[in-house]
Amino acid sequence: MVLHFLVRGRVQGVGFRWFVHREAAELGLHGWVRNLETGEVEAVAAGDPRDLAELRKSLHKGSRGSRVDAVIEHELDESEAASLGPFQIEGAW
Repeated sequence: MVLHFLVRGRVQGVGFRWFVHREAAELGLHGWVRNLETGEVEAVAAGDPRDLAELRKSLHKGSRGSRVDAVIEHELDESEAASLGPFQIEGAW
């Protein structure tokens, strides 16, 4: 299963991408997370539906210092998983 998440709220400048990376990597998910110029955080994750459900819970909870106002989710075609490697932060230095 492959899911696309868009997280709105105070999710930039508070370690949110690192939080998502840690949670997803611990679950063994593949994919990525990145900041958007709009102030939102975008993520694509692929893996077992139960593990994705755990990631979803973490996204709604957020990291310390963050405030999650909304998590918008879409299921992507299973073929999208082929291009995803171990979970990473995109745009990080």
